[in-house]
Amino acid sequence: MRTTIKTVGSIAVSAGLVLTSACGSSSDTGGSAATQAGIEPTTTTAAVQAVIDPGDGGDYQPVIDPADFVDAIDNPYLPFAIGSRWVYQGDSAEGHERVVVEVTDQRKEVMGVSAVVVRDTVHADGVIVEDTFDWFAQDRDGNVWYLGEDSTAYEDGQPAGTEGSWEAGVDGALPGIAMPADPTVGDAYRQEFFTGEAEDMGEIRRTGETFSTPSGDYDDVLVTGEWTPLEPEVVEEKYYAPGVGNIAAVSVAGEPDRLELVSFTPGTAR
Repeated sequence: MRTTIKTVGSIAVSAGLVLTSACGSSSDTGGSAATQAGIEPTTTTAAVQAVIDPGDGGDYQPVIDPADFVDAIDNPYLPFAIGSRWVYQGDSAEGHERVVVEVTDQRKEVMGVSAVVVRDTVHADGVIVEDTFDWFAQDRDGNVWYLGEDSTAYEDGQPAGTEGSWEAGVDGALPGIAMPADPTVGDAYRQEFFTGEAEDMGEIRRTGETFSTPSGDYDDVLVTGEWTPLEPEVVEEKYYAPGVGNIAAVSVAGEPDRLELVSFTPGTAR
């Protein structure tokens, strides 16, 4: 899990997933996207002590109904208006990084949902190391879902593989929440679920903070924690400002990585 700029009671979301606290019981047990696709319920692959626990016991079964989704993504903490562009810089184990995130005008249908395509390119010491197309969609309640990615890794500036790519509804992969509609401290949730490949989890850690980056000073900042059992030694925190989105990603366990927003160009509503 590289430091990335990609995103206690229950929160019910319109697409059928229930986000629970770490001490919560299992989530919605109704019909699931996995069941509809003929996929057996799966469990996490790593037998490690959880840093973040979504409270589902590994029986994760979100229900995805395309009718529950809207075209625009305007969650205040993760707004993806077409043409929006974020540039981040910082140091990581791979060197000095520059990350550019852009909301394209493209759409991709995933599990019957029309998703917004967001491009994320990473350069380390001036050389491209990753080029990813992420797919996001927002439900009617305002929760932003992460539906998969088409990612290409590079070595010495040349394509080296597509490990980490996945698509919800294909080969057992399931979507997750990138940003809840009503983030509340203590909420824990799955951001993605593809056993052994993509098992990132998030939780809301703090709200109402102030934070400064080279791009400016921000108030009412939301702080999330992210962790995956596939890389249990790594934990990072991400900072989100209303109307802007992700403004920083900081490793709090593992390699001392840090990325900060240096410029933001807002896009236009669809």
